[in-house]
Amino acid sequence: MSWPLPPELPWPRFLRLLRDPAPPKGWLEAAADLPELRKRPSLLRWVAQHPKASAHLRAYLMPRMPWKALSAIAWDAAAHPQAKAMATDRLQSLWTGMTLGERKTLAPHTPKALWPMVLRIQDEGLISAFLTHPKLTLDPLMGLLRSPIRPVILEALTRSKWLGLEPLAFRVLELLDHGLTHEEPGIVLGFAAPWVKSLEPTARLVAASRLSHPALRRMCRAWAIPSTTDE
Repeated sequence: MSWPLPPELPWPRFLRLLRDPAPPKGWLEAAADLPELRKRPSLLRWVAQHPKASAHLRAYLMPRMPWKALSAIAWDAAAHPQAKAMATDRLQSLWTGMTLGERKTLAPHTPKALWPMVLRIQDEGLISAFLTHPKLTLDPLMGLLRSPIRPVILEALTRSKWLGLEPLAFRVLELLDHGLTHEEPGIVLGFAAPWVKSLEPTARLVAASRLSHPALRRMCRAWAIPSTTDE
């Protein structure tokens, strides 16, 4: 190999070389075997996701990765597609054994494949953490919301930055309408109030025209007339 390794090579220089697109043959394998690197599993990320790393090397390294490093690989546009897929698969396996605290910490960094798994957890704090995900946008969020929508999701949404967006308000009211009509457990009319209030008066009339539950329809129509209700 033409490239040295620590301790011959200073660590800052070594870490820069880990990102080089064309390392000498065998250099990545040798780097992964460094005792110092084994003590720092987050640094192994740069070996595992390297475009020149072999599938065998990735399979060897992935089980050693902490979930933070796996999440970083899954979202890194520069990571090899195989590395991203393996990191996501590994996170899915780890998710079932994580504590609630670990899940809350991971939630704002989860790959898309885990998003449905996050929303299945009955914990408002975890879902609230997920709703701050920097990669979460309106369309995927609306696609994740399914009927019957659970109260824990409604509570988290109401306390999130997403309250006030008209398309999401229509979607939430649609799901609430289904839950109220079919008497889903825990769904009450009060959940609708913040979403109706978040709409402009004309949009409330549009929402009312799309709903089936009489009380929810009446709420939207009544609040379509500006009053102290909105204050």
